[in-house]
Amino acid sequence: MVKRMLYPLCFALCLTVFTLYLLLDTFVIEQVYTPLTTLPAETESLPPETIEPSTDTGTETTEEPTKNEPVITDNYYNDGNIEISIEQYREYESDIYVANVKITSIEYLKTAFAKNIFGKNIKQETSVIAKNNNAIFAVNGDFYGSQESGFVLKNGLLYRADSHKKQEDLVIFYDGTFDFFLETEVSAYDLYESNAYQILAFGPSLLKNGELTDSKYAPRGAIKKNNPRTAIGRVDDLHYMFVVCDGRTDESNGLTTDELAKFMKKLGCTDAYNLDGGGSATMYFNGRIVNNPTFDGEVFKERSVSDIVYIGY
Repeated sequence: MVKRMLYPLCFALCLTVFTLYLLLDTFVIEQVYTPLTTLPAETESLPPETIEPSTDTGTETTEEPTKNEPVITDNYYNDGNIEISIEQYREYESDIYVANVKITSIEYLKTAFAKNIFGKNIKQETSVIAKNNNAIFAVNGDFYGSQESGFVLKNGLLYRADSHKKQEDLVIFYDGTFDFFLETEVSAYDLYESNAYQILAFGPSLLKNGELTDSKYAPRGAIKKNNPRTAIGRVDDLHYMFVVCDGRTDESNGLTTDELAKFMKKLGCTDAYNLDGGGSATMYFNGRIVNNPTFDGEVFKERSVSDIVYIGY
């Protein structure tokens, strides 16, 4: 009797251990990945050499930018290179926070990884990543770490080049302009060679050339739902709008992506893109959290994320 029970017990134990490992590997265990430092040998159009971030910005920059003594208030910052003003709106029965950002160089618009490490299950709160990088202003990014494929290009350096099906990305070029593309229709290496500075991979796109895109490539079927949202928009040369709205509470419904697109257009954006939202939606400015992040409307705290978009030096 004991021998007959031994096999199924061992099998059940092994299955339990394996399942536990998969769960830990998927959601808990931190893994550090090596960025792409060489091109694949089969890529004939590009030389098989170490990739370094492109530095051709189209404008002359100095190694140490000259800053004036900054003017700082609760909702304003200006040091001559970076100007940021924060406003709060009440639309669509939601609390919406807007950062109007003007910079003199695209290099002040940066991204950063949690713990400054590219990898899996490596996460920190937006405010922690921001403080670690001396950010003046920040929002949560695209949460690249939530999937194991998809383009990752940050601050001019290419980290991951395998495409994710039906993923619509935003590319920010060194001249500060925006464009959108499907990962299955373009090569990450081509984008790199075309002077891509940042790639943000969440979506969908909201505005292009001043018109609503009505994109069908929304992640997780969330396009028609009211949710906390984070978005980035371009108004003009080196002039950007960052938007975060609260949601999932009695006080603030949250926005659909259609409502978000219309709001971004009202702000004067010509191009705009939806970043990670929900419990991730967080705006940080001058050492404090501006909005009220929540995942379920009951517990109000920041969600740990894999990356941020920030303004700083």
